[in-house]
Amino acid sequence: MAEPRSVRINVPLLARVEGEGALDLEVAGGRLVAARLRIFEPPRFFEKLVEGRRAEEMPDLVARICGICPVAYQMSAVHALESIAGVEPGGWVRDMRRLLYCGEWIESHCLHIHLLAAPDFLGFPSAVALAREYPDEVRRGMHLQHLGNEIMVLLGGRSVHPVGTCLGGFHRAPAPEAVSRLRSRLHDAVPLAEELVRWTASLALPHSRQQFVSVALRHPTEYPLNEGRIVASDGLDIPIAEYPAHFAESHVAHSTALYSHYRGQAYLVGPLARLNLNLDQLPAPVRRNLVRTGVPFPSANMFHSIVARAVEVHYALLEALRIMDDYHLPETPRAEVRLRAGVGFGCTEAPRGLLWHQWETGADGRVTGCRIVPPTSQNQARIEEDLLQAVEAAGLDSPADVLRQRAETVIRNYDPCISCATHFLRLRINDVGPDPAGAGAAR
Repeated sequence: MAEPRSVRINVPLLARVEGEGALDLEVAGGRLVAARLRIFEPPRFFEKLVEGRRAEEMPDLVARICGICPVAYQMSAVHALESIAGVEPGGWVRDMRRLLYCGEWIESHCLHIHLLAAPDFLGFPSAVALAREYPDEVRRGMHLQHLGNEIMVLLGGRSVHPVGTCLGGFHRAPAPEAVSRLRSRLHDAVPLAEELVRWTASLALPHSRQQFVSVALRHPTEYPLNEGRIVASDGLDIPIAEYPAHFAESHVAHSTALYSHYRGQAYLVGPLARLNLNLDQLPAPVRRNLVRTGVPFPSANMFHSIVARAVEVHYALLEALRIMDDYHLPETPRAEVRLRAGVGFGCTEAPRGLLWHQWETGADGRVTGCRIVPPTSQNQARIEEDLLQAVEAAGLDSPADVLRQRAETVIRNYDPCISCATHFLRLRINDVGPDPAGAGAAR
């Protein structure tokens, strides 16, 4: 009888994810025993860069952390800093922040669905190849993405690193005529969002039922974006200030990014976790459209994340329309914020999941400390657990290309913020089994 296979699988550079990362898989005795998602991008030290700077500068500075979800970083920061000042900007600002966040969800989710994830599920090597065979579907997705960008331009001045946000609210209020014109275009796009949900549900998604803890914000009266308590599928329900008491970050040797754990275990944040925990907060039209697909939620299949993203596009579009229905010019688009010494917390739902901030300021209103926990660092341990199950299910004796594709699909399904790679993976497998000299055969 042949000895069980033992190999090391090295993926030196991940593709179609944001940032620079790699993957190592280790097989021993015919079982996948280790999966390491290596992030080797140099640290950018944002948490140190902000120290000593005026708090008023923070919305523009933290927007530079991510070009795809800058609003998320702005919102978590302004909530934390305003809590130090004891300021609640009021209903108009709250609605406009929610509207701005809707734009980011639409933009980010549509980008991921059509350019990053769908090619995997339809058997194409790239979005360009996908567009040749599915031009109408890709065109629909890019139209919806553009509408998300337009919402961000309306309130932020531009869609990449928007500059309209400030402590207390916004630098200016959009003209009612501009809001009305955009609202009309959003209204016409609602059927496209409904079709998007049905299309993602029709994809040949792998069956992969897993056990994991979902973590997200929960608000008593609305689907969570900017506000709420942190809840988990195992019963956790805490105010955002208590996050450090239940969640911990640690270094690992194979990554420059911190890993997060919840009570010592991996956990999931992001659209699937949000939908699992907040299904009842979706408006009736969104729930009805989802029920027609036959995809069950809450779901333990990680590949249903693409459906959850589409559901959130549909929701964000309807929520944007709801807010625009009652739009009016305020007396002032911002509340006065006077910083003092203190510590504040902010937690919002970025497209990729929970984004937690802690900010400290001195009596002069300058930042003295900051801690930012992004969604990707919270999902990294969960990704590695998922890889252990999904790659083994693909068959460890499968050809290198098959194993590489399965690993890429699993990672891209989480939409991790570690990318911008423009070429595909090179996969190297070294047999480390029965050779007594220790030399493996590469393929």
